[in-house]
Amino acid sequence: MMKSTSMALPARVGLFDQLGVVGFSSIEAPLLAALATDSPLLLIGPHGTAKSLLLNKIAEALDISFRHYNASLLNFDDLVGFPLPSADGTLQYVKTPAAIWGAGAVIFDEISRCRPDIQNKLFPIIHERKVQGLPLVGLQYRWAAMNPPDRDEEDSGYLGSEPLDTALADRFPFVIDMPAWRVFTKEQQLAVIQSEDQAIDPVHAQHLVQAIARTKALLALTSEALEEGMAAYVQTMFSLLLQAGIALSPRRCAMLYRACLSVNAAAMAIDSKASVTDTTLLALRSSLPQRALGIAISEVKLLSAHKEAMRLIQLAPNDPFKAILCESDPVEKIRLAVAAYKLPKPEFSRVIADALAQLPLGGREAAIVHLFETGAVGRLNAAVASQAGDVYKDIVVASQFSETIHASNGRFITWNKVKSLLAGLNPKELRDNLQANTIATLFAQKKLATPEDAEAASKHFVQTDKALRSV
Repeated sequence: MMKSTSMALPARVGLFDQLGVVGFSSIEAPLLAALATDSPLLLIGPHGTAKSLLLNKIAEALDISFRHYNASLLNFDDLVGFPLPSADGTLQYVKTPAAIWGAGAVIFDEISRCRPDIQNKLFPIIHERKVQGLPLVGLQYRWAAMNPPDRDEEDSGYLGSEPLDTALADRFPFVIDMPAWRVFTKEQQLAVIQSEDQAIDPVHAQHLVQAIARTKALLALTSEALEEGMAAYVQTMFSLLLQAGIALSPRRCAMLYRACLSVNAAAMAIDSKASVTDTTLLALRSSLPQRALGIAISEVKLLSAHKEAMRLIQLAPNDPFKAILCESDPVEKIRLAVAAYKLPKPEFSRVIADALAQLPLGGREAAIVHLFETGAVGRLNAAVASQAGDVYKDIVVASQFSETIHASNGRFITWNKVKSLLAGLNPKELRDNLQANTIATLFAQKKLATPEDAEAASKHFVQTDKALRSV
């Protein structure tokens, strides 16, 4: 994690361990992929996790000229030099040793502490390799580093480390979290503690150069099957992540696709037995911009979406199960599942249980009515069918309950709203009876806290019932 050492390292000494930066084997493949594709790279981690050291060591090993800027202190003149009008009326820059002109790599440290106006100036450098519309000839790598952004709801962020501008974050194809000290082996921790700064061995530098070349070669040989599979994976992940509350831009989807291919190529360059499933998950983790925006991502949701996507890309394009799981509307998901008669009971039960959990009060009850009326409840496993049966029983049988409510009680106002809703229904109509029983039951079960809750439940019942019966 820090500097080079003479301590014994784990059996496989990683590319970056050889450069004197210990403990980065878990992110070696995405780092190598970023280098092989010349992609902008953003490292995120607490202070002392060797973000700057890693980037400096890589630049040294590749023998490229680089500029290292502290973005929190950066002025535009530091980047371009001092502007000076020329004789022909154009603007020239008096270049200084620290100016960006002629650099092969640029490192923007503390980018999350950068002033907004300077962030805007960095945008074309990272995205287009241009500054003030002028091409930065020879600039190959654009790298940045930041502390986790400060978030009010937790203490893990850094005061003064602001979330990146969304557009700027979306220009980094690789957004990589630095490994935490707690995941280091004891040997790695000791190697860091006893490290000493040493020059990079030319042989070790050549190992990195060779690994980059192998990655490029393997990426060029990517099979059509892998390209199709990764495209389908990203397309599926977009839908599944959206359902989990994680939105990706179309640009990010294209970046994720290329990251999946390049990280798989890098993993193969490192270890020919690398698992495509595990490597693709690593590519996913390394290409999501939310961390730079200060947005937490549920690990459970991420893993669940990844497993589903990897399974779904094995299915035929016209397999109904794929369409069902990629559907974000729970009502439409239920409709598709009920229509897919050949869907196995375990899969059908899981889809229905997940969809019912997403529906609001009233809508859930209407969906359960639909399951019973179509006979689809018989396709559910015992646990899900039993839960649905308990709800259905309360809907088809008029609710009987008694409760004394004082006028000062908030439930009194809600009860008046419930009575008003019930009075507007026709007792001779089956759908109205089901709707009335639903509202009355929800009130009796104290699930309707306000008049607005009662009105919403009534509305959701009607909307869901019509949507499911319209087909």
